[in-house]
Amino acid sequence: MTTTPVTPRLKLLDQLREQIRYRHYSLRTEEAYVYWVRAYVRWAGMKHPKSLGGRDVEAFLAHLASERQLSASTHRQALSALLFLYKEVIGVDLPWMKEIGRPVRKTRLPAVFSVDEVQRLLSFIDGETGLLARMLYGTGMRLCEGLRLRVKDVDLEKRLIYVRGGKGDKDRVVMLPRSLEVALKEQLARAHQQWKADQAQGCSGVELPHALERKYPRAGASWAWFWVFPANGLSTDPRSGVIRRHHLHERRMQRDMKSAIEKADIAKSASVHTLRHSFATHVLQSGVDLRTVQSLLGHTDVSTTMIYTHVLAQHSASTVSPLDRLLMPV
Repeated sequence: MTTTPVTPRLKLLDQLREQIRYRHYSLRTEEAYVYWVRAYVRWAGMKHPKSLGGRDVEAFLAHLASERQLSASTHRQALSALLFLYKEVIGVDLPWMKEIGRPVRKTRLPAVFSVDEVQRLLSFIDGETGLLARMLYGTGMRLCEGLRLRVKDVDLEKRLIYVRGGKGDKDRVVMLPRSLEVALKEQLARAHQQWKADQAQGCSGVELPHALERKYPRAGASWAWFWVFPANGLSTDPRSGVIRRHHLHERRMQRDMKSAIEKADIAKSASVHTLRHSFATHVLQSGVDLRTVQSLLGHTDVSTTMIYTHVLAQHSASTVSPLDRLLMPV
C-alpha cells in the first residue's frame, strides 16, 4: 500500500495536520482529528502512538463510551481520527485496524417544522440571519453552504444558486426563491459596500478553496469571490495566519435561531438544520418526486432522501387508532 510521505522533523500533530491538508479535508475535520489524537495521547500517558496498538485504541474508545458517555456518532469520529493517524501518518495498516468494531448507526427520524411553525419562527428572526434562515428553508441548503455563498454563485437573472463544494465536495444547483429576490439584492448591495471598504483599506481579500489562491493570486480580492454574508470584522485565518474577512460565523446564526424557536414557542428539539429537514418534507408534500428532492439536497444515495418519506407518512398518517374506533358513533 502506498501512503503519502510525512515530514519526519515535524511533531506528531503537525504531521497529522500536514496529511489532512494534503487531502484537502475541511478545517472542521482537521480540528476534530487533532482533538481526538491529542486526547488519545494524553489518555495513554503521553506515549507515542507507535508504541500503542489495537488493544489500546479499543480501551480508549471504551473509555469514551463508558466514562465520557459519548454518542455513537462522536464515537465513530474518534475512531476515524485514530485510524487516519495510524494509516496515513504513522504508515501502518495492520489487521487489528479492520477488526475494531464501529458503533451501529441508528436511523432516527429528523425533527420537522410544520408550515405554521415555520411562519411563526421566521417572524421572530430578521436582518442577515433572517434572510439566511429563509434561504435555508427555501432552498434546502446546509448552514455551512449558505454561509459560504460567493457573489458569483448567485444568479438573480435565472433565479439559481450554485452550491459549491457541498458535503462530499460536490457541486449542485438549487432554486432561488422569487420572494427573496429583493432582500437578496439589498444584502448584496451591503456586501458590496463592505468589499469596497476592504479594498480601500488594502485587505488581503477572502479565502479561496484549495489551490486556487496560488493559481489566481488576485482572485480573492475580486468582487465575484466575495462573501454574500460577510462577517462584520476581520479575523485571522487559522491555517495561513493571514488577516482577512471571513463569512458570517455559524454561531451567530445558531444563536438567533435558538432565540427565534423559543419566542415562537416551538416545543421541538430543533436547530438550524431543521430548516433543511422541513424543506425536504414540505417539497415532498407538494408533490415533487423523490429523485428531484435528492438532487436538490445533494444526496449521493436516494435511500438517504427516503427518510423524509417516513417523516411525511408520520405527518399525514390516515390510519385510525383502535381507541378512536371505540369512541366513534355507531
